[in-house]
Amino acid sequence: MAGLVNNLLILILVLQNICSGFRSSLSVFKRYKDATRSLSSECFGSTRPVISFGLSDFALDIRMPGVTPKQSDTYLCMSVPLPVDDEAYVVDFKPHASMDTVHHMLLFGCNEPSSNENYWDCDEGICKDKSNILYAWARNAPPTRLPKGVGFRVGGETGSKFFVLQVHYGDISAFRDKHKDCSGVTLHLTHQKQPLIAGMYLMMSVNTVIPPGEKVVDADIACHYKRFPMHLFAYRVHTHRLGKVVSGYRVRNGQWTLIGRQSPQVPQAFYPVEHPVDVSYDDILAARCVFSGEGRTTETHIGGTANDEMCNFYIMYYMEAKHAVSYTTCTQNANPEMFRNIPQEANIPIPVKPDMLKMAHGHHEETKDTDKSSLQLSKGEEEEILDQSDFYSLLSKLLGEREDVVHVHKQNPTEKAESDLVAEIANVVQKKDLAREITNHERDSAVLVRDRIHKFHRLESTLRPPENKQFPLQQPKHGEGSWEKENTGDFHIEEAMEWPGLDLKLGQVSGLALDPENNLVVFHRGDHVWDENSFDSKFVYQQRGLGPIEQNTILVLNPSNAKLLRSTGKNLFYLPHGLSIDKDGNYWVTDVALHQVFKLGADAKEPLLILGVALQPGSDNSHFCQPTDVAVDPVTGSVYISDGYCNSRIIQFSPNGLYIMQWGEESSSGKAGPGQFRIPHSLALIPELSQLCVADRENGRIQCFRLETGEFVREIKHRSFGRELFAVSYAPGGLLFAVNGMPYPGESEPVQGFVMNFSTGEIIDTFIPLRKSFEMPHDIVASEDKTVFVGDVHARTVWKFASTETDGEHKLDSNSGRILGRLRGKGGGGLNLGNFFASHKGYSRKGFDRLSTEGSDQEKDEDDGTDSEEEYSAPPPPQALSSS
Repeated sequence: MAGLVNNLLILILVLQNICSGFRSSLSVFKRYKDATRSLSSECFGSTRPVISFGLSDFALDIRMPGVTPKQSDTYLCMSVPLPVDDEAYVVDFKPHASMDTVHHMLLFGCNEPSSNENYWDCDEGICKDKSNILYAWARNAPPTRLPKGVGFRVGGETGSKFFVLQVHYGDISAFRDKHKDCSGVTLHLTHQKQPLIAGMYLMMSVNTVIPPGEKVVDADIACHYKRFPMHLFAYRVHTHRLGKVVSGYRVRNGQWTLIGRQSPQVPQAFYPVEHPVDVSYDDILAARCVFSGEGRTTETHIGGTANDEMCNFYIMYYMEAKHAVSYTTCTQNANPEMFRNIPQEANIPIPVKPDMLKMAHGHHEETKDTDKSSLQLSKGEEEEILDQSDFYSLLSKLLGEREDVVHVHKQNPTEKAESDLVAEIANVVQKKDLAREITNHERDSAVLVRDRIHKFHRLESTLRPPENKQFPLQQPKHGEGSWEKENTGDFHIEEAMEWPGLDLKLGQVSGLALDPENNLVVFHRGDHVWDENSFDSKFVYQQRGLGPIEQNTILVLNPSNAKLLRSTGKNLFYLPHGLSIDKDGNYWVTDVALHQVFKLGADAKEPLLILGVALQPGSDNSHFCQPTDVAVDPVTGSVYISDGYCNSRIIQFSPNGLYIMQWGEESSSGKAGPGQFRIPHSLALIPELSQLCVADRENGRIQCFRLETGEFVREIKHRSFGRELFAVSYAPGGLLFAVNGMPYPGESEPVQGFVMNFSTGEIIDTFIPLRKSFEMPHDIVASEDKTVFVGDVHARTVWKFASTETDGEHKLDSNSGRILGRLRGKGGGGLNLGNFFASHKGYSRKGFDRLSTEGSDQEKDEDDGTDSEEEYSAPPPPQALSSS
């Protein structure tokens, strides 16, 4: 008996602890509890819409609060606040709906619902600000499923604060018993950061015209993709009654890969992409809608009413969190000729059973098109006016973020550019004939509106929001780096796509620097190359007969537009290598063929100072052996030279060229110790700390030393560097930038750029170019505003990268709720105008929402190894090394 009592006491204690823990876990949801509205007892067995799964995960139940629709084709909305203040991720959805009562459900994320009531007619709108579709459910269609590791980001400082559920009740005959409906969806959320973020890509035609009686009319859409890789996992098609089939493809090197193909007359939910499809920079996304004008007696245009048409292809995708963009649109046909090669399947209509047609469109039959002056629409169709992410997608995404988005004109950020844009939008939305029954004699007005929309697109293309995004920091792997972590703020580097410097005709680019005016200075080799014939085994240059380079080897470029400002350096050098610029604007350069270091005035044709003996390699105080780089102390004027390919040392000289000291030695065959080098290849001076950091190339690391003594301070080494680290640069404010080399055969570390916290040594971002690929990135330079330039000796190219660091005043979340938009010609994102439309009472939001919003790995040559055919040196055995 005593044993039984003890067992009961233990059980009671366990239950108490469980309950206590549950209450503690739910304490974070107090704000939700305070804001929760009363719900019908038929909806929940208990008042627990939020359920904790542990420390990081929880479920949020979103249900209609016991509603009884009064008529068919009713759209009802309700909102639920996110129950936590900090950032979370939606990772799964569980629908609760019956096919007998619900036609479809949509879930949106936004910051301000259109109403504060328990529920409301969606005719009043969904959200006052921007909204982003997160989930779609339709009867006879599969539910939306997110792949593992993929989530929609919500909450925090920039994510959505509310969820809005829209339920379309089609045929309400099931409500004859007056029961209350509690349809909805349960969300699984987590606080754990997701490595992959979901987003939406919308392709839509805006100018298709379907002639009456025409059997086949094609609407084609195509855009070049100009962003980081995205992976497609679901698609959705949308037309009105005349659509027969919609197909979407990725086109790469002329090859068409199917994303999805579906009849728009079946339930228009998201369907899974059958085979995984990835989209990379410069791929083409293409879609075709096939229509038939049979049965119509007048032209059918793209528009928002039931008797207009639409051609939309939606793609759900995921991207790496640091590159994620939540919403992108494509509204043009970039290459009409390519559609001659579209797979034949895209032209074949998909048969649809009559019962499926009823499920897709509700219980109403299509209104017959006649020549009468007025079209009589059914009750469910007459309010089908505007469509938030379809025909007016670019409009509806443009002015919703008035407080935290500043539109910037490409050339001059002026207030007039924005006022012109707003005025043009006002002209569009004030055309009320789009919001009422369209008659034949009103078609001219509709054409006028379309013309204005096209004009608006042209105007919008001259504006873009600032490139500020919020991204999570990349955390170092265990064992990488050895310095205390420090919060550096959210930071990310991306290629500046507008930079025209890739088109410059350059020789092998060996050195980069920024002058005191922040102009970019490029040191290149003109028509000379470093190859296996350049040096003998004693490092003596073998191609003196070619003479010095006849072209100007030093180019000064405008950092914004790559315009050549001035040039110098002809007939001086044989094989340029390193470049540095002192505080007075003097150029310090190295020539590996001459084994010399030169000081040049910005405009001087003759050197101001020469160190080393021409064409004579050596290792004493007056000779160099293929010196690689120079750094000049802005305080003392002391000159530091990395020497080099065949010496393993750093040498300090006075401003006048007098030898002061040196340090360093060649690495042994084992692990390289402090102060040991295997090609000290690049230098970065950190003035505020009186340190000099060296890219120890073949040891794949960065070593830092005290300027005054040459004393070793620290090593920065990461596995992701691989075996080679080519160049390093420091930006005031505490960031270190570097580029590595191509991986050795059998190794996987890609060639890429790195951003590091100097004080901790941790990697906070990596970056690669989208246009072209790194081949042998040789030098890197970063400005105080974190603009980065990378020069490549093999690609003979200079890339520009720009930071997207967020601060307290400008924050754009690239996922749900905050739509990042940059319209670059053919396809781009947009910023929402939902609150603008909602403020115009002459416009119905039912149709506006229901029609649509229900809707880097680097290539490498494995045979190449690491030896360069364009730059080569012959260091001692046992292992041949690439040279530059």
